[in-house]
Amino acid sequence: MKTLNTLSTKYLAAVLSSAVLATASVAQTPATKPAPSSTTPAAAPQPWKKIPIPPLNAFKPAQPKRIELANGLVIFLQEDHELPFINGNILIRGGTRDEPDAKLGLVSIYGDTWRTSGTATIDGDKLDDQLEAKAASIETSGGGASTSVSWSSLKGDFDTVFAATMDLLLHPTFKADKLQLAKGQAETGISRRNDDASGIANREAVKLVYGPHNPYARQPEYSTVDAITLEDLKAWHDKTVVPNNIIVSVSGDFDSAAMEAKLRAAFEPLPRGEKFESAKITFTDPKRSVNFVEKSDVNQSNVVIVGLGTERSNPDYYALSVMNEIFSGGFDSRVVQNVRTKMGLAYSVGGSFGASYDHPGIFYVEAATKSGSTVAATQAMLAEIERLKTVPPTPSELSKAKDQVLNSFIFHYDSPDKTLNEQVTLAFYGYPADTLEKYKAGIEKVTAADVTRVANKYIDTAKLAILTVGNESEIKPPLSTLGTVTNVDITIPPPPPGKRAE
Repeated sequence: MKTLNTLSTKYLAAVLSSAVLATASVAQTPATKPAPSSTTPAAAPQPWKKIPIPPLNAFKPAQPKRIELANGLVIFLQEDHELPFINGNILIRGGTRDEPDAKLGLVSIYGDTWRTSGTATIDGDKLDDQLEAKAASIETSGGGASTSVSWSSLKGDFDTVFAATMDLLLHPTFKADKLQLAKGQAETGISRRNDDASGIANREAVKLVYGPHNPYARQPEYSTVDAITLEDLKAWHDKTVVPNNIIVSVSGDFDSAAMEAKLRAAFEPLPRGEKFESAKITFTDPKRSVNFVEKSDVNQSNVVIVGLGTERSNPDYYALSVMNEIFSGGFDSRVVQNVRTKMGLAYSVGGSFGASYDHPGIFYVEAATKSGSTVAATQAMLAEIERLKTVPPTPSELSKAKDQVLNSFIFHYDSPDKTLNEQVTLAFYGYPADTLEKYKAGIEKVTAADVTRVANKYIDTAKLAILTVGNESEIKPPLSTLGTVTNVDITIPPPPPGKRAE
């Protein structure tokens, strides 16, 4: 199941192949049976339909070795001898959701400035040159719930590159010129955030479902970026980079015993520290509303219908995954077949019932449609939501959806590296190590009754917000056909006095 911080653009017209479009065109032509005739050829035999389909094998992904040090740091090791490379990642708790309101943008700027500044022994530019000569890399970044340091190198260069990684982790030197560079890039992003209609729709839809001041929906402004100082970066680093707050994962061509010894030597001497704790966040369902953003330079509308999703720890996660596939999982899904193919009301349409690891994801249905079809497309999507709650899946729908979910799931974890990354994520959010192994059985048990039950339990059309980004003068009939319209102000607050927008 897809998760959602920024709404998916999976169904953009650019990715629709001509073959699919041709299939859609055929689907819109009423089928007619030819009259019986002595000249009508007999139906061609279809022997492939008699080929038995064996059941899926048991899902037994290669499990990484887990080690917990006395200071609380956790290590995952995954040997993979296919290529002579070693890749590593240091995952650190604390991300953008934990930034103070007055310093939004802090974690992203911290992630950029950390790497470009370098360390007390080598600046970032010289480190770039050294790594380039070895075809190696060291990167830092900031995310929603964490920051990270990652590295990659040939097996023979591991000791040198890992030593440089540890130097960057423990002895960063945040520089004023690199901070200004990162702030300038952030400000450029702010200045251009209203350029793209679909980007506006995604951003404002998240605000509608979570609330504009929710840590998962806030956005940096010129004033918050300008307020970030070198002292803020150093304080964030000191608060988060402690062993009890870190998970280290390494995959590649190495011997686990030897690698464990190297990592123990690097990390065991560090004092335990205090684990970072995120503040509890409250989530409330949105109210049914119709919202509009004027974008006068477009001739189509981006429509998004949003509500709260769920968490992966929910016992109904498996049934919701199958429901999601039936409703909006692909070109065979109900919303695509009915809204796009049969009714022809959208260039692209899709959705997801989002499930995040430690907070509710987002349920959304979105469409790109010509301005004159805006209301009709919205009504059609709402009708499909209601039909999901009242019309159980057919045996064919259910079987196909379960197969698609399981096939997709298997390919997400078909390599040791993919399995390692997921096990690290599960450990980060406190999930049991056998979570992946339970998934197949959980999906196989889902029934048609389960799908209808969870659709009615978790989707309430009275708690769905509607957002349209488009050209009001071309939307006929008007959006008020759907209800009272609230105009959304997307004006970008100006920079502080004395500052100019990038």
